[in-house]
Amino acid sequence: MHPPGADTVLVRHGDVNTKSNTVKRYMEGILVENLEALLADRDIPGDVEQRWNRPLIHTTEDAVADATAAASDAFGVVSASPCLTVSTEKEQIVDALAEIARERYTGGAFAVDARRADKNLPYDSDDLAREGGTAIWEAVEDEFEPEVDLDDPDITFGVEIREDSAFLYLEKLSGPGGLPLGAQEPVIALVSGGIDSPVAAYEMMKRGAPIVPAYVDLGAYGGIDHEARAMETVRKLSRYAPNFDLQVYRIPGGETVDLLVSEMEEGRMLSLRRFFYRAAETLAERVDANGIVTGEAVGQKSSQTVRNLGVTSRATRLPIHRPLLTWDKQDIVAKAREIDTYTDSTINAGCNRVAPDRVETNARLEPLLEAEPDDLFERAEEAARNAELVDP
Repeated sequence: MHPPGADTVLVRHGDVNTKSNTVKRYMEGILVENLEALLADRDIPGDVEQRWNRPLIHTTEDAVADATAAASDAFGVVSASPCLTVSTEKEQIVDALAEIARERYTGGAFAVDARRADKNLPYDSDDLAREGGTAIWEAVEDEFEPEVDLDDPDITFGVEIREDSAFLYLEKLSGPGGLPLGAQEPVIALVSGGIDSPVAAYEMMKRGAPIVPAYVDLGAYGGIDHEARAMETVRKLSRYAPNFDLQVYRIPGGETVDLLVSEMEEGRMLSLRRFFYRAAETLAERVDANGIVTGEAVGQKSSQTVRNLGVTSRATRLPIHRPLLTWDKQDIVAKAREIDTYTDSTINAGCNRVAPDRVETNARLEPLLEAEPDDLFERAEEAARNAELVDP
């Protein structure tokens, strides 16, 4: 719900505010570019204005709800509000609150949340909230009996005063938070198409790191459906980053999987993961990425015990980022539903046939090295060099 006449979106960021002024200005510039890209990708009319602390989207009343929704998808955004803009004169703000109440307040308890950045104004936030609350009460008291509840209101009339304008709003649409995408260096995102890896990639994007998606083709143990679900989850992720190239590197791994299945029983999944990591490292050198992101969580699978993670991690010199390391599965599923990757991730693709009947949960590096093919890393490096770019 937005005030009548609202044609501006007030955008709030969080972690960007912790940076030095120089870095903050740089990151706000990136955020503005990302907001512009989201609007353009969704055919939403609007111009983005870079303002200190609060970027603004200037649009139309018909498009303000869509513009607010787009802003709330931008990494780095904590919340966004569709606003009516008036002058900083107290009388104009109070009159506007009364008019909004007549149009939008139909019952229940209300509160006024007033904030001002300019401390030189001839009134303070408490004065404005008090007078605004009185005006709202008087505007509707002939229609119903209003109620004030400052702790748990049914409707909140927000007022944020900045520089030369006051912004009046009725809702805050939550954003992902984090940092603007592009504020950090890119990383290789190993995407399997399962539930976890797209969520991990999203969480890394939320911290400002663009992803370079990489999918390992498992040959007969993967197949068309396995690849299709991975590609579809990347398509869903690309909706949050329309100005970034999310083409997928398909790494051929079928021959190596066949070899591991025929020659290894215990430790097979660990060696396969080591193959993934070394291939990702080689690809990172090719595309100038600075790390690897995976959807692993401690103890979720046999290959993800603390000891096994330690063994598999030694396959690469790059840092392996695991945003979901301590997440419960139910929380990962909830996030996958929220970002719309869950349905595609649950297509039955049959790739679990790679797993042996007897799993290794307490691996040691030396016995694993003796059991796995001597040329495992050479295979991984060659596969990465032969990786092909495909559109998701």
